[in-house]
Amino acid sequence: MNLPLGFTATSTDVLPLHVVDRASLADWRATLPAEVANWLDAQHFDGSAGSVSTWPDAEGQLTGAVIGTGDRLDPYSYGHAPLALPARVWRLAGQHDAAALAALRLGWGLGSYRFSRYKQPPRAPAQLLVEDDAAASFDALAACVRVRDLVNTPTEHMGPDQLEQVACEIAEQHGAKIEVVSGEDLLTRNFPAIHAVGRASHRAPRLIALRWGDISHPHVALVGKGVCFDTGGLDLKPADGMRWMKKDMGGAAHAIALAEWLMARKLPLRITLLVPAVENAVGPDAFRPGEVIATRQGLSVEIDNTDAEGRVVLCDALTYAGEQSPELILDFATLTGAARVALGPDLPALYANDDVLAAQWLDAGQQQRDPLWRMPLWRPYLRYLTSTIADLANGGPSKMAGSVTAALYLERFVPAGLPWAHLDVFSWNEADRPGRPAGGEAQGLRAAFAMLQARAARGRT
Repeated sequence: MNLPLGFTATSTDVLPLHVVDRASLADWRATLPAEVANWLDAQHFDGSAGSVSTWPDAEGQLTGAVIGTGDRLDPYSYGHAPLALPARVWRLAGQHDAAALAALRLGWGLGSYRFSRYKQPPRAPAQLLVEDDAAASFDALAACVRVRDLVNTPTEHMGPDQLEQVACEIAEQHGAKIEVVSGEDLLTRNFPAIHAVGRASHRAPRLIALRWGDISHPHVALVGKGVCFDTGGLDLKPADGMRWMKKDMGGAAHAIALAEWLMARKLPLRITLLVPAVENAVGPDAFRPGEVIATRQGLSVEIDNTDAEGRVVLCDALTYAGEQSPELILDFATLTGAARVALGPDLPALYANDDVLAAQWLDAGQQQRDPLWRMPLWRPYLRYLTSTIADLANGGPSKMAGSVTAALYLERFVPAGLPWAHLDVFSWNEADRPGRPAGGEAQGLRAAFAMLQARAARGRT
């Protein structure tokens, strides 16, 4: 069995690892030899979340460790352990129910992760012994790592063509069909908005479409914003705003990882994955403020700001998704800084035109400790997208409700009556925290999977 970083099946030279919280500390301490209890007291170990202590034997050799946690079902409660403990092999001591064990393993894997394509991390993580057939329990970790790796990879190695290659490799592995419409073919195949945003780059824009599953199963369409780098276009971003724009394909990373996870689990669903992959570049052929561009749906869009490009590529993809007659559309996008102003970096903004769908995703987020926050599709704010010469604009002069207006723009391209939800994700950790190394991050992904898994079990999406 191939195990992720931070795990091993080798059971030699293994040390016991205890897991406690403040509530269970006293009972656990009462089971310890007096010398160990006294040692922990001397270290002021109190079982609080994020705490760690080891202890030696009489010869000074390491003989055991304990980690303190908060919520036992929150994977990030365990994220500190792999790098806080000595780089040894550890076996869990005591009994752990299935849900807590799954959370611990996921948190351990997230805490062990470091992006190492260009630079080796300064130390190896501690390893957790796996003694059962745990392959399925690592699917969630694999999906989160997929998002992190895709987002962390710089644009020269993760442009539209490389994103296409990732999708092709996943399709081949799971027996899915892949179709790519690129370059000038976007115009002949009626994806003019995707083409307009990506036409200035030396790397051709494209729409990547992956299809998988039995036609008799409920059909879900997954759409991910794949802007592999966003300069802001002719409305050029300042340097600090452009610095991390390799992450602007974070929505595509989420959609790809979710599709891969659903296929790996062989859920009874039919999946259409759509990724409009472009680079929003500056050049002689860059689309301009004030231009009116066509869209697949037939609506004309005046370009108020070329830095509001994500919604422009998504509108063609959402229209195409609706043409496939799915029972549900989910889209993921690093769409607005306004969502970060409203909710901060850790809490994705959820928009939905269906209350049942929104409630199910929110509930799954609570259950999975993968939170989201619903924001309103306040349709009177469509006035902020008014154009005097086109059907609508991609932005406007007002700074008000930027995340809401972006979602309202997307909704115009979803067929009426079709359940749809949009997740505005940051996809990024700004600084190292336990279990959350600086760089790419999966947000709302585990909740989305749990929600779709539950709906599939009921025979509908």
